[in-house]
Amino acid sequence: MRAVPPGRRAAAPAVTASEAAAPLSAAEFAVLMAPLGPFENHPRLAVAVSGGADSLALCLLAHGWAAERGGAVVGLTVDHGLRAEAAAEAARVAGWLAACGIAHHVLRWRPPADLSNVQAAARAARYDLLFAWCRSAGCLHLLTAHHREDQAETLLLRLARGSGLDGLAGMAASREVVACRLLRPLLAVPRARLAASLRAADQGWIEDPSNRDPAYARARLRASAAVLAREGLNAARLAATARHLGRARAALEDGVTRLLAAAAWLHPAGFAILDPGSLTAAPAELALRVLARLVATVGGADHAPRLERLARLHDAVRAGLPAGRTLGGCRFVRRRGVVVVCREPAAVQPPLLALPGATLCWDDRFVVTLTPRAPGGLTVGALGAAGFGKRGATPSGPIPPAARATLPALRDLAGIVAVPHLDYVREDLGQVAVREIASVAFQPKWPLTAPGFTVV
Repeated sequence: MRAVPPGRRAAAPAVTASEAAAPLSAAEFAVLMAPLGPFENHPRLAVAVSGGADSLALCLLAHGWAAERGGAVVGLTVDHGLRAEAAAEAARVAGWLAACGIAHHVLRWRPPADLSNVQAAARAARYDLLFAWCRSAGCLHLLTAHHREDQAETLLLRLARGSGLDGLAGMAASREVVACRLLRPLLAVPRARLAASLRAADQGWIEDPSNRDPAYARARLRASAAVLAREGLNAARLAATARHLGRARAALEDGVTRLLAAAAWLHPAGFAILDPGSLTAAPAELALRVLARLVATVGGADHAPRLERLARLHDAVRAGLPAGRTLGGCRFVRRRGVVVVCREPAAVQPPLLALPGATLCWDDRFVVTLTPRAPGGLTVGALGAAGFGKRGATPSGPIPPAARATLPALRDLAGIVAVPHLDYVREDLGQVAVREIASVAFQPKWPLTAPGFTVV
């Protein structure tokens, strides 16, 4: 990257004169933030800031907004370790923010030597680091500087990949993750206005040469912006299209949530019960999305199943599910008039070492916490085919046989020590309650229901 100091301007994209000349005011930014609430009385915001014009402008605007409300901003810069200049650039960002009274942290990631898709891995690592910092710091809101041109490019990229409605709706203005809320207040703001905001503040920024590198799809789209605009595909129109599609997506998600409430029940042992009658009576688009949600929650995969596989599963459920099906690390099994959606035994994570007093996540679904009094030498893994007689029920309801095999169980060299969901402890441990050894909570990566797609 190269720094753009005060008095030396970065080349601006083709925009109207009014856009190029108008900084984003504090009052306008407050209007953009308002629908993303609620915020605490003294809001504390984390802002992902690379040092580019977009993120630096967001950080300064958020700082002013938070200060007016008795809050504060923390700038977070991710150093991916991919370029020799990255550390120096992070230090420059820290100096700029310190001059404005803004706290700053550098989050470092070093890619493994055998990494294949560096760009995708770096993007995933960036969010992992940002979310982890917010969770550890108790920061409820993470802001990123995606703007109108980013939204337009996202629509075009997803259109080229053949995405459906969800992908073409673009980026959400607000998204809740386990660690915090991810907020994008600038999705309707042209890039040029953010650069103008820095010029008005006499604040320099850093230019990233990869933004013009034709090796990247986004850079190629930016280079074609003028050609696309002449055909009517300018950033404003593309972003408006994404907004229209976003409203359609939000309406569908509301219908899916209502159908889930009527047709599905999620057990704290990590499986779901599905009423096939309610699913069959629903419109196919809603039913397919319900199945996708169940697969994501119970299976925990990062990507949704392909539409054709979901459609085949839907057809099987409508036909009475005469034989069990697997999809996305899940099993769908007919039992006593309902469908049990449980983890596929072959897909569960191998056992993990579980030390006394430690907390770990097993199978990307269960948070296991061992007490300091727990025996040493334990592992946590799938229960498997162990019987336990009639120990198939919990205070939350019966656990079908198909779901028992993938319950988390604690083992030592002699065998199974405890199965928290079945309130089982091996007899040779004496009169010890399960809670004195460990607790297990089902915390899926993807919740069954969540706040809908946010369009601002």
